[in-house]
Amino acid sequence: MWIHGGGWRKGDKANCYVKWLTAEGYTVASIAYRLTSTAVFPAQLHDCKGALRWLRANADKYGYDAERIAVTGSSAGGHLAALLGTTNGYKALEGNVGGNLDQSSAVQAIVDYYGPTDFPRRIKTQPHKTIEKNSVVYDLLGGPADEKIELAKLASSVTHVTADDPPLLIIHGMKDNTVLIGQSESLKAKYEALGIPVALHVLPEGKHGGMEFYMKPYSGLVCEFLDKHIRK
Repeated sequence: MWIHGGGWRKGDKANCYVKWLTAEGYTVASIAYRLTSTAVFPAQLHDCKGALRWLRANADKYGYDAERIAVTGSSAGGHLAALLGTTNGYKALEGNVGGNLDQSSAVQAIVDYYGPTDFPRRIKTQPHKTIEKNSVVYDLLGGPADEKIELAKLASSVTHVTADDPPLLIIHGMKDNTVLIGQSESLKAKYEALGIPVALHVLPEGKHGGMEFYMKPYSGLVCEFLDKHIRK
């Protein structure tokens, strides 16, 4: 399941950068979610979990294995993918969007492309993206992150990591000035502290996005990760 980026304020499910996974034998579903012009957090995550439950409910109709699902996304989509993967069963973040509440919103693997994961840290390192009016995180949370600190923590995957979370692969650019690599390092450290499988692959010259993230050798790393953790 792919979740698009766009700072939670733009983007579309048509912007799916992992369609190439179909050639490797994986079904790819690209989903939409409410943008910040319509709703604030946690509406975006509720929509993603609703989409995942729908995918499970309709697996027989479309012919894929609903017991082995990985979630992935880039930037804001990476944020939502990591958050979805680390909050299974967290009632306030499950929501009831789309029904199918008898279906699980758990995933078996996460691939996070340069997504923010630690908003309290980002308040300190990038206040212009978290505190300033009309900044991306300001709009996501409905106000400055330093004044909505509990909501900022709730929206951070680093807050929720537990020992039963699924394996995680992170891909990030060292020269990313939009989402600093420290965000991915925070999540990796949380995983490592609990002994959960995690890998962070860094593009030495990588910035924020670009097709190089989805080409070899990094596409191969994603396939190896998925083959290990969700392919029978």
